[in-house]
Amino acid sequence: MTAHLYSALEAMGVRVEHAELPPDRDGEYLHSRRLIRLQEGMPLRLLRSVLAHECAHAVFEDVPSKFGPVNAKQERRADEWAALRLIEVDEYRRAESLHHGHVEAMAVELNVIVDLVEAFQRILLRIGDTVYVAPKMGAGQYAHRAEVA
Repeated sequence: MTAHLYSALEAMGVRVEHAELPPDRDGEYLHSRRLIRLQEGMPLRLLRSVLAHECAHAVFEDVPSKFGPVNAKQERRADEWAALRLIEVDEYRRAESLHHGHVEAMAVELNVIVDLVEAFQRILLRIGDTVYVAPKMGAGQYAHRAEVA
């Protein structure tokens, strides 16, 4: 289920270890050591979400900043990157319809945490009967396009 993330991390030379982290942390990326540390004993839904989030930090080579807005941008980008890797558009559409947009239920259905469902929602653009995933400026610049009724 997360094999593609482990493969990407291996290709980048980033190790993953499970450790006892402070209670307020589920994971962390240490760029100087090329290491992701994950809290031991997390449920699968949380584990895969945190792994994808920390993998994004590794991809972008994020390091914590003393400037709060920089950290906030890194966290938002990591959640959005993780959401795009763990949530398929058709699965999202099904979960949204099945649970009438109830985010918590959708997160359980999609096997991710609520933060990633909300991140996925942030990168959707609905125009008329079409939904675009991760749209950019310019014609044809989006990750995915789906027609909705």
